[in-house]
Amino acid sequence: MRLLVVGAGSTGGYFGGRLAQAGRDVTFLVRPKRAAEIEANGLQIVSPHGDVTLTPKLVTAGQLTQPFDAVLLTVKAFALERALDDLIPAIGPETMILPVLNGMRHVDVLATRFGEKAVLGGVCKIAATIDGQGRIVQLAKFQELVYGELNGQPSARTEALDGFMQGAGFDARLSPAVEREMWEKWVLLATLGGITCLMRGTVGDIAAAPGGTDFVHGFLDEVVTVVKTVGKAPNPDFLANVRAQMTAAGSPQASSMYRDLQAGNAVEADQIIGDLLARARSAGIATPLIATAYTHLSVYQNRVTA
Repeated sequence: MRLLVVGAGSTGGYFGGRLAQAGRDVTFLVRPKRAAEIEANGLQIVSPHGDVTLTPKLVTAGQLTQPFDAVLLTVKAFALERALDDLIPAIGPETMILPVLNGMRHVDVLATRFGEKAVLGGVCKIAATIDGQGRIVQLAKFQELVYGELNGQPSARTEALDGFMQGAGFDARLSPAVEREMWEKWVLLATLGGITCLMRGTVGDIAAAPGGTDFVHGFLDEVVTVVKTVGKAPNPDFLANVRAQMTAAGSPQASSMYRDLQAGNAVEADQIIGDLLARARSAGIATPLIATAYTHLSVYQNRVTA
């Protein structure tokens, strides 16, 4: 199997890098600046599971000449449209597209562009960042990639993909309920991103503030109400774990969106918070906390992109 990884940032670079390290046939589609960086210094991973520097196969837009068996799509959600134009030569009639973007909007975008058959469901769980030296730095030990058919049915192609992913140095799992898991990740990301960005602090900072825990419960309740109405209801055990995680005293946890905000980078406000708010309004659900978080992030986003 030949895999094209779109992006060599903290997500694509990590999972694609581990696959390449394990001897899989992996090519990275990257921007010229990132290509030059990797060509000069290698694809560097700094991780509690072992550091590695790789010399991977790279292509830039315009250098793709033939379809791949699978495409792992790891760009930021706000960069999706541009990436799709670059991808066209890599997508054949049997190509599987495995997106691990945040939110759910990308599923519709990809299905419209390449057909529903091409699109798999995907979830990645990793805390990682790109440091000032261009290295991928894994911030915690968890590292899971989940994939499967969106309709939950078994298929020969996802079995083949599973075989390709197994034994590559991270947790890989073929799921019959990947769509529900995607909605669950959105619950986690929207809540964690909303509370940490709005309150400008970690989970522990918010829990220590007067009214902080009640605020978190209220925000999570709004998110869950929307998801139960317009998507797939989360598993009760998952929700109990998220509620405990989001209110843990002393927790240093913060969202990647909050880290991007602190660094002055663009954030996925529209995809993680805005799209959820739009779906809530279409369903007639009042979500004042989500709406406040979106306005707050939009003010920041407008300033960054001005």
